[in-house]
Order: sequence, then structure tokens, then C-alpha cells
Amino acid sequence: MVDSSKAWEPDPSFWRDRPVAVTGATGFLGSHLTALLVDLGAQVVVLTRDEVAPSPIAERWVGKVASVRGAVEDQAAVERLLGEYEVRSLFHLAAQSQVGVANRNPVSTLEANVAGTWAVLDAARRSPRLEQVVTASSDKAYGAQPVLPYDEEMPLLAVNPYDVSKACADLVSQSFQRTFDVPVSITRCGNFFGPGDRNWERLVPGTIRSLLRGERPVIRSDGTMVRDYLYVVDGALAYLMLVEAMASDPAVIGEAFNFSTETPLNVLELVAMLQGAAGTDLEPDVQATATHEIDSQFLSAEKARKVLGWSPTLSVEDALDETVAWYRSYLGAAR
Repeated sequence: MVDSSKAWEPDPSFWRDRPVAVTGATGFLGSHLTALLVDLGAQVVVLTRDEVAPSPIAERWVGKVASVRGAVEDQAAVERLLGEYEVRSLFHLAAQSQVGVANRNPVSTLEANVAGTWAVLDAARRSPRLEQVVTASSDKAYGAQPVLPYDEEMPLLAVNPYDVSKACADLVSQSFQRTFDVPVSITRCGNFFGPGDRNWERLVPGTIRSLLRGERPVIRSDGTMVRDYLYVVDGALAYLMLVEAMASDPAVIGEAFNFSTETPLNVLELVAMLQGAAGTDLEPDVQATATHEIDSQFLSAEKARKVLGWSPTLSVEDALDETVAWYRSYLGAAR
């Protein structure tokens, strides 16, 4: 049991000069996590498949990290990265993360998310200097459950392609830990939001951009679907906390943890909060065209609170206010 009465901060002495690898570093969460690691003085190496323009968050660390080119499914590339850079802590975030893409391209999604995970974990199995691995699962791995919120004891009942890919990656991680003693733990989070997300198809950035442009935001669902929303900085801090906990308490290794503000919102409720933060009452265009979506998905973070002492630094409302302020500045500068 950990005392959570005061706000947690990463231990600089743990991370300073620590060889750390991140897959998926150019992604939304990965860019924030890598920025935190660089700020903490870690020796960071990232695995990158494609040459992409850095996001405003990634611009903070581009040129300050080592980079190995390769797909996450390429086990030889991952083994070289872990071995040559003598990595001690590995964050495996690389994935095809878009539900719509998964529905259109299920095979490439399964290759990246499932084959990529077993390639990373088998490379980890063959890397004796590696001490902690964290793999990113998702609340989507739970599928439709008769009782909510999700807790870590529930079976993984995913059906749709993206959800199945995350459930399989989750189970592969559990298998490698229990069979081969790979030092891996698992995160299960909801929908991340915050500064730096330029995937305008996602609800939060897309809605903010529309509102700030004076346009009605487009809602592809009917607006009633309930989801978890987690501030991306709190997500990145949760990953750092988990690795530090794994280093100090071997009982944490092999465990899965939900991270959530425990404030489930339906789409229209979230849009209303964004309208308030943006200072506009533009009504959304509810198109109700989304398919293969579960009606309600939200998490219990009780285990993370009790075992790790985790809690979010900001409420959803305060985090949305900060996010809208960031986009107001960014989009204003981008014009």
C-alpha cells in the first residue's frame, strides 16, 4: 500500500543517465513520455518506422535522443536497440491506434499490435540487461461487460478488430511474463487527450479546432456513448510511476493496472465541456454514422490507487481547460 496523500513526482535520481527505450515515441502519448524522460536526464533511444514531421511536443526532444529505424515487428531491430544501447527500462507504446483504420485494415493492425508485441517481448527475453518493460494495452481490451466499471479481474472479451489486437497484445504480455519471467507489466487506459494531438479525427482535438474556427463540430456517433478520458500528461506520469514501482517492488511485475480519472462522460457531455472552455455554444452536428462501437466503456482505478498510490494531477474539467488554451495558442500561431 502506498501513501497517496501528496502529489507524486518522478524520482530524478532513478531516471538520470538511465538507458531507456521507447517504441511509439512519435505518437501522442509517446511524445509526451519521451519529453518527460529527456527532462529527467534519461539516456533515451527511440524506435521509429516512418519519417514524420515532429509534433509540437516531440520538437522538445528531437535531436536529444538516439533513434533506431525499424518496424516494431522487426525483432532483430528491437534486439539491436536493446543490446547496443544497453537498455534497462523499455516502454512499448508502438501500435496502430485508430479504430477506423483497424476496421478498414485489420491485418496490418494485428501485425503491428500483436506481432509487434511478441517481437518486442521476445527481444526483451533475450536482453539480460533489461529490468522493466511496460506494454500499453487499452480499456478496449475488456470488450462489452455486463457490469461496469472495468476492473483488472475481468476477462478480456474484445470482439472488434482494434479491441482484439489490444486484448491479444495484453495476453501475449501476460504469457511472456508468466512463462519466461520477462519483467513486464501492463497499462490499460481510456482515451487520451491534451496538448499536441494533431489527429483531428479524434473527438477532443477535432471538436476544439472546429469550435475555435467558429464551425459546428462533427460527431460521428449518436453522442450517447460513454468513455473514459485521461489527460495525456497524467498518462505519461503513470508510466513512469509504474516503472519506478516495478524497480522497488517485484510483486508489481506481471500486474495490469487501469489508469482513469473515474469520470465517465458521454460524447455530448464532453462536447458541452469543450464548448464552455472555448466560450462558444455552437451546436454539434450529430451524424450517428459510427459502427462497431461499444456503448459504454469506463475503468476503475482502485488498484492503481491502492497499490501504486496513483492519482491524476488534474480533473477532466481542468485538463480540458488547459487543452483548449493550448490549442487556442497553437492554432492561432499556425494561421
